[in-house]
Amino acid sequence: AHWALGFQHMNFSGTQTFKPTISLLHKMGLFLQARPRHLNVLCDVSGKVPLTACGFDLRSLQPDQRLENLLRQVSAEDFEKQNEEARRTNRHAELFALYPSVDEEDAVEIRPVPECPKEHLGNRILVKVLTLKFEIEIEPLFASIALYDVKERKKISENFHCDLNSDQFKGFLRAHTPSVAPSSQAKSAVFSVTYPSSDIYLVVKIEKVLQQGEIGDCAEPYMVIKEGDGGKSKEKIEKLKLQAESFCQRLGKYRMPFAWAPISLTSFFNVSTLEREVTDVESMVGRSSVGERRTLSQSRRLSERALSLEENGVGSNYKTTTMTVNSFFKQEGDRLSDEDLFKFLADYKRSSSLQRRSRFPSLGLLRLEISPAPEIINCSLTPEMLPVKPFPENRTRPHKEILEFPIREVYVPHTVYRNLLYVYPQRLNFANKLASARNITIKIQFMCGEDASNAMPVIFGKSNGPEFLQEVYTAITYHNKSPDFYEEVKIKLPAKLTVNHHLLFTFYHISCQQKQGASVESLLGYSWLPILLNERLQTGSYCLPVALEKLPPNYSMHSAEKVPLQNPPIKWAEGHKGVFNIEVQAVSSVHTQDNHLEKFFTLCHSLESQVTFPIRVLDQKISETSLEHELKLSLICLNSSRLEPLVLFLHLVLDKLFQLSVQPMVIAGQTANFSQFAFESVVAIANSLHNSKDLAKDQHGRNCLLASYVHYVFRLPEPPRDPPKSGSVAGAPPPTPLPRNSKYYKNSKLLQARVMSSSNPDLAGTHCAADEEVKNIMSSKRRGVCVGSTCHLRLVFVLVVQHFHEELALQMVVSTGMVRETVFKYAWFFFELLVKSMAQYVHNMDKRDNFRRTRFSDRFKDDITTIVNVVTSETENEQAEKINISLAFFLYDLLSLMDRGFVFNLIKHYCNQLSAKLTNLPTLISMRLEFLRILCSHEHYLNLNLFFMNSDTAPASPCPSISSQQNSGSVFQDQKIASMFDLTPEYRQQHFLTGLLFTELVAALDAEGLHPLQRKAVSAIHSLLSSHDLDPRCVKPEVKVKIAALYLPLVGIILDALPQLYDFTGNDASEGTSAINQNVALAIAGNNFTSKTSGTMLSSLQYNMLNADTTRNLMICFLWIMKNADQSLIKKWIADLPSMQLNRILDLLFICVSCFEYKVIQVDVSTTFPLGLGGRETSSVFSLLWNDRFPGLNENLRWRKEQTHWRQANEKTKAELDQEALISGNLATEANLIILDMQENIIQASSALDCKDSLLGGVLRVLVNSLSCDQSTTYLTHCFATLRALIAKFGDLLFEEEVEQCADLCQRVLHHCSSSMDVTRSQACATLYLLMRFSFGNFARVKMQVTMSLASLVGKAPDFNEEYLRRSLRTILAYAEEDTAMQATPFPTQVEELLCNLNSILYDTVKMREFQEDPEMLMDLMYRIAKSYQTSPDLRLTWLQNMAEKHTKKKCYTEAAMCLVHAAALVAEYLSMLEDHSYLPVGSVSFQNISSNVLEESAVSDDTLSPDEDGVCSGRYFTESGLVGLLEHAAELFSTGGLYETVNEVYKLVIPILEAHRDFRKLTSTHDKLQKAFDSIISKRMFGTYFRVGFYGSKFGDLDEQEFIYKEPAITKLPEISHRLEGFYGQCFGEEFVEVIKDSAPVDKTKLDPNKAYIQITFVEPYFDEYEMKDRVTYFEKNFNLRRFMYTTPFTLEGRPRGELHEQYRRNTVLTTMHAFPYIKTRISVIQKEEFVLTPIEVAIEDMKKKTLQLAVAIHQEPPDAKMLQMVLQGSVGATVNQGPLEVAQVFLAEIPADPKLYRHHNKLRLCFKEFIMRCGEAVEKNKRLITADQREYQQELKKNYHKLKENLRPMIERKIPELYKPIFRVESHKRDSFHRSSFRKCETQLSQGS
Repeated sequence: AHWALGFQHMNFSGTQTFKPTISLLHKMGLFLQARPRHLNVLCDVSGKVPLTACGFDLRSLQPDQRLENLLRQVSAEDFEKQNEEARRTNRHAELFALYPSVDEEDAVEIRPVPECPKEHLGNRILVKVLTLKFEIEIEPLFASIALYDVKERKKISENFHCDLNSDQFKGFLRAHTPSVAPSSQAKSAVFSVTYPSSDIYLVVKIEKVLQQGEIGDCAEPYMVIKEGDGGKSKEKIEKLKLQAESFCQRLGKYRMPFAWAPISLTSFFNVSTLEREVTDVESMVGRSSVGERRTLSQSRRLSERALSLEENGVGSNYKTTTMTVNSFFKQEGDRLSDEDLFKFLADYKRSSSLQRRSRFPSLGLLRLEISPAPEIINCSLTPEMLPVKPFPENRTRPHKEILEFPIREVYVPHTVYRNLLYVYPQRLNFANKLASARNITIKIQFMCGEDASNAMPVIFGKSNGPEFLQEVYTAITYHNKSPDFYEEVKIKLPAKLTVNHHLLFTFYHISCQQKQGASVESLLGYSWLPILLNERLQTGSYCLPVALEKLPPNYSMHSAEKVPLQNPPIKWAEGHKGVFNIEVQAVSSVHTQDNHLEKFFTLCHSLESQVTFPIRVLDQKISETSLEHELKLSLICLNSSRLEPLVLFLHLVLDKLFQLSVQPMVIAGQTANFSQFAFESVVAIANSLHNSKDLAKDQHGRNCLLASYVHYVFRLPEPPRDPPKSGSVAGAPPPTPLPRNSKYYKNSKLLQARVMSSSNPDLAGTHCAADEEVKNIMSSKRRGVCVGSTCHLRLVFVLVVQHFHEELALQMVVSTGMVRETVFKYAWFFFELLVKSMAQYVHNMDKRDNFRRTRFSDRFKDDITTIVNVVTSETENEQAEKINISLAFFLYDLLSLMDRGFVFNLIKHYCNQLSAKLTNLPTLISMRLEFLRILCSHEHYLNLNLFFMNSDTAPASPCPSISSQQNSGSVFQDQKIASMFDLTPEYRQQHFLTGLLFTELVAALDAEGLHPLQRKAVSAIHSLLSSHDLDPRCVKPEVKVKIAALYLPLVGIILDALPQLYDFTGNDASEGTSAINQNVALAIAGNNFTSKTSGTMLSSLQYNMLNADTTRNLMICFLWIMKNADQSLIKKWIADLPSMQLNRILDLLFICVSCFEYKVIQVDVSTTFPLGLGGRETSSVFSLLWNDRFPGLNENLRWRKEQTHWRQANEKTKAELDQEALISGNLATEANLIILDMQENIIQASSALDCKDSLLGGVLRVLVNSLSCDQSTTYLTHCFATLRALIAKFGDLLFEEEVEQCADLCQRVLHHCSSSMDVTRSQACATLYLLMRFSFGNFARVKMQVTMSLASLVGKAPDFNEEYLRRSLRTILAYAEEDTAMQATPFPTQVEELLCNLNSILYDTVKMREFQEDPEMLMDLMYRIAKSYQTSPDLRLTWLQNMAEKHTKKKCYTEAAMCLVHAAALVAEYLSMLEDHSYLPVGSVSFQNISSNVLEESAVSDDTLSPDEDGVCSGRYFTESGLVGLLEHAAELFSTGGLYETVNEVYKLVIPILEAHRDFRKLTSTHDKLQKAFDSIISKRMFGTYFRVGFYGSKFGDLDEQEFIYKEPAITKLPEISHRLEGFYGQCFGEEFVEVIKDSAPVDKTKLDPNKAYIQITFVEPYFDEYEMKDRVTYFEKNFNLRRFMYTTPFTLEGRPRGELHEQYRRNTVLTTMHAFPYIKTRISVIQKEEFVLTPIEVAIEDMKKKTLQLAVAIHQEPPDAKMLQMVLQGSVGATVNQGPLEVAQVFLAEIPADPKLYRHHNKLRLCFKEFIMRCGEAVEKNKRLITADQREYQQELKKNYHKLKENLRPMIERKIPELYKPIFRVESHKRDSFHRSSFRKCETQLSQGS
């Protein structure tokens, strides 16, 4: 499983700062388990055991496998050659296959392919009827199912009839079913719903065979009889069956209503996503043609915004559901209409009242299975009963597709033939008719004549019967003279209707009782409805009269309402009033049902067919002479037709219009031109479709219907047919079209002549009169045109046909006004029409092999030029961008059809005109970019750019197309190489399109603040290169070389844009900025004085910076060119470049490395990468692809945007994440290998140059950066090989010139030495050994750098592995032992010493791992390690910085600052020894004002260290700029920590240095920071809180009985620290073994449990002597430089903590720490402890002093704080607390003490009270001045209480002890300092000792 561990995850962001990352492998347990935390090692802190003792013998380890031939002598050239060969193998051929594809927002060149026109299908649901039965089965039942929308009150589907009767019941009806068609046996139907909603119901209606009785009577047996009731029930059922059988035999063809059941589809259509607003549905039907009808390859969907099954949950989370209905509603004879049904449904939805009223008991069972319909349904029938493939022959029961009646318009053109008529008889009123009319039925027939035999079999049958019927009967309501009907009669209309076609309705009374000799049917009357009225289909609602007798002849020629008077007259019911209501609806692709369309098609038909004039159009007659006028009028009015029929017949309308536009007609002997009218009509239609909000548009704003028409439907108008021969009759066969072969056209003399334009006859061209032309044509057929009144046909087409593309171009040119504006507003449509017609013309005329310049006429080319000019003039309007894109696509297409030189001239002209027209630069660049991007996406773009040509032979572009050119290979002339990388005028001429694109890129990069524009420009280049890279035609390397040569100027452009590139080096750093980032910036800016604080790359004011994505896209383009360009050319170019340019290239490569760093995908590795990918210390899957064992994986390795790119990570599958991670890793590796190739080229070139010193640093910087990023083992192998080559070549220079880079290099290489991957470790060890070996002459420096690197590494990196690092040290030792060439030198010994030293450091720092969770212990360890390096300044500095890092992460900013101050003091010591400058600090002494602790650093002195020793103090910080950097960073941290006074002290040391360097910019910012610091001092601050923590118990090891002062954040409460420490040590020892001692009394260890660990935590306050308080005035001074702390413990002599005033003693404990706070640690050990016991009177004195001080502070506070003053005053004199001070006085001052020793205390307390009462008086007076009017009463109360207290205290205050004024003994002056303690007894003991 090692293949999964090939990727080193490192996250170094420079030597200064470091962002920790949590290794994902910790989660997987791949790390060695951390050892259990045993606290006994804490003894190290005491210093009794040296921490750096080497406790591990390196030689006992087994070394890793060494690299072969490492020590073999090889020339540098051979070494480089071997490396290059190794790098070239197993490389990824296609760089862009690894890179995410172009963002589709920018991909303007993508012209979406419109959806193919197809039949509209909404959301389809499959309904299967499984069961229909009642508890008693006595007769056949018939079900019909339809969908209803309650809210819209509309039936939204036709009926589906199904018959689930048993064979027995079917036998009852055999006499009435002559045949049974398979199609009528369907039990499942596919319903379509375009607008799903929660208001849709599936309504099942059940009918039965007519029988005598009301519906309720017929239903009664179902309600009262149950099958399980025993014998009587069975008898009844049998009787009922026999009765039913007799009714079936006699009345089997008549039905009666029985029951119905509603089924809500709310749960099926996911209601949460359904809104009934039209805006949500976006009138989906126009949004695109919906539903692929017959193929698997295209999915059925509405559109991107339409509601579909999947979006609504109908396919996604809705499974097949079986719905069961157990009870039904009875039909009610007087409430059968649809209106009644909608009322029922509304009630049903609202409440249960309906359910209570008319439900059957639960005796029925209807089971339906409802599911989303699959894409392909086997054995289904269309609504016309046509079988749909696949349709297996042996299948008996088909699925029926049920036609939908959408609630709103459906904007989808007709693509299938459909011609259906639906007849709905609604109501009949025979109320006044004879009594015989009771059980009424209507026989409905579709007649083609008046004879009974003329009934046509076109009525669709119901279930279990014939497919088509000649007649159908409505259901009967028993004994109802005015019945309602709910029948739906579906009729298949004949394609050609005549005036004889009509609907015939025959009304009968049906006798339910059988009478001898009586007929079942009694005729009641007739009615009819002609199908055509004025040649137009009749639809709508009608109220027809009923004739009571036989109809007269020719009745069908008139409507029933308007029959002329007959003889004898017709007898009518109700006196010829309408008594029969009926509705007729058509769903037809033949009949437009729109007046304007009807007229247009009729007139077009009259032009194309033999007609007799006058012709009837609607209600007018049109003669031959008025035909032209009427047709033109019709064309003008065409756009007035309703949108829905216009869309439905759109394809036909456009076809007819285009036919008219190119074929002039001869009408009545005159030539008629319709071109202009037809063109304007097309324009108007295009405008209507685009302006409709209901119709969809694509991303370019193109109407989808028109796009679909042009793409799939449009064909050149058909050539004219043979005119009919003279005297031909109407029944003659239609003329056959002329063949489309070229011979016909070539032989036609008329077509060889200049074609006459039907729009502009004045244009040059030889033509004769139209009549003569016709005569000529006719004579060629040996017949003439018959001109006479008897001729049927008076008009013919003129055979001279204008070519469509020429006519269209001409119309676009000559259009004016609004038409012209609209044409260019929707230019895309006309352009695409032009292109398609041109292509068809070239194909039809066999002109594909002709020269392009001869394919089209000159006049046509002139028109095209004019059109482009017109577009240019339109660039200032609001549609400019769309027109610009349309023109680009047009010219793109023309490049494939026309002479390319001509098209190039158009492009050039347009771009020039655009620049002249547009003044707004962003718009101009944006439009030109989009224009060029589209053109450059041409499939022959490379050939158009002459990329294969030698520059010498290239003609200037734009130029005519060139059929072939000689391939010049890659022979480059040296003098021209430099110019090949620049965008020269010659380049722009030779490579026209690319030159234009590069020019726009430069303009965009120079434009200020236009990020979207820059992104667009870079994206265009990126898109182009990506398409070349992935183009199968460009696979060969030699082709890619030539393509790369075409793009070489891009390299120059990118180098010029270097300062604008996004800085990837610093964007991941959490604190500060990385040194690498800073160096890049300084290198670009040309600044040499490095400083820690200079963070940003360059001022964003100075450069227009690019964002990250744009920069990354630009970088990948640069890498692609470098990868694929001719390497010899690259080398020559580099060799000729000056040093400054080479450094720019290195800066670019540096950015590239960070740009393409592999970002570890944070996923759950345990599930996603079972073999352990992800996280530092892992290696990756990514080396896998370069492994010979897996050669086939490259084929599938590429970005697939449709799979992964657009979804969030949490939506992606495991496989997608795997693939994405794999690709990202491969991209990182390939990008870095390309960068490595470039560095090798620079190294080789620099060998011959004088500037190799400066270049070496640049190369090293890039290599170090790549090693600090996450890399695959593949790359690391090659990178280390390059490093070794570099070391071998420049080893002598490395540690002399590039000290700083080498420090970074050592750290990176060492980090890789701790890798878990054997391969990486082997490479890193070999490199490190070689580094030592080639720096043998300078080994001291190497030793220092490696040691510092290790110290830094283990201090910072949380996840390095010491076991692997030790093994690496052993491997290096093995190299030294095996290196025979060096055995005679001291080198092996030096190496061994160094490795042993490194091992010691490693040993020391392993301990730190044990205490990662204990921050105080961890800092103690780091402190000890740093202290052990007292004589090694570089290492001590490194560890101080490590400590600063840790503190900063814990937000202990003051301690972090102190670490840096100590580091700065260390540097100052060194600098003062080296050189004596007055402006530099004089060693650590100068830092005393910042901290007294800093004197520790003065240990670095001449007797311990010689600064001249090689390799010592060689780091970057041991310089003046390093010192300034450390101090400035410290000042920032002090400022963050709120110690603003200290900031001033720090800058006091910095300012002289800056002044000496004349760095006025820095001085400005320094003083600015000082001002901010002083401003901040005024604000209120909170400093740390301090606690004494004592450890007791053997479990703590040597920590037992140790005491520390802990510094915690401000306002930390005692429970907080207590909880933290108790929790931590509870984890160490177990919670039951840790106990916190609650009080602060001295601990008696004998009373403690030896098996437990005890912690005592006490709050302490800083303690100062009285003389100190004079200097510690401010709040800051009282919280800074603290070494003494005090806590108090109250007690009584009896042992209780509290007692009466005269019993209350107090113990004051003063603790002294080893160092002053703040220090470089947050806990410091206590080194001294003093205790003072205060007697009760002394306690009283202290308390009174404290109260008096509070009063004094409140009185003198500025500004005065009335609230604070009143609060203190109330506590002193308030009535409620009078007992406080007064009681103290009464206890201690009421009587003079008997013991003379207490005199002084008595007197001192008396004086305290005296001062106290005086302060109270001042406070009362002060309060009087501060109070408001409403507080006067309160003031009076205070004053009264004050006087009362004063009076009570007066006798005690005024009483003096006379003995105190007589000296008892003499006191020497030097003893007086002892009196500052309050304890008299202590003073006495000191005196006795003195005597």
